[in-house]
Amino acid sequence: MTDRISATPSALALIEQLTLAHGPIIFFQSGGCCEGSGPLCMPANEFRPSPSDVVLGELAGAIFYMGDSHFSFAENTHTILDAVPGSSGSFSLDCGSGQAFITRGRLYNDEELKQLPPVVRYGY
Repeated sequence: MTDRISATPSALALIEQLTLAHGPIIFFQSGGCCEGSGPLCMPANEFRPSPSDVVLGELAGAIFYMGDSHFSFAENTHTILDAVPGSSGSFSLDCGSGQAFITRGRLYNDEELKQLPPVVRYGY
């Protein structure tokens, strides 16, 4: 089975740090402009996914959701969560940590495409 999302060691370390400080966290990437272009990290109890939000997977206990319109653009791309030096948007938990979550992508090869799990939409 091919994973839809993975994380770099620096992203996993920041997830663990933020989870210790804030409790369970999630990620949401809407694909809109400005803040929606990057992954937003927030406490799990503050996020209410819509029925069309896609669950890409789980990283170190944090569920990663993607908005339907962004997923329809990126569904043939493996998403890679990374944490890089810098500052994220003010609405994300990584703000002030000295690091910012970003996503990168790479196209799946033909074999990976055949092994993708079914799309899981929250609420369906």
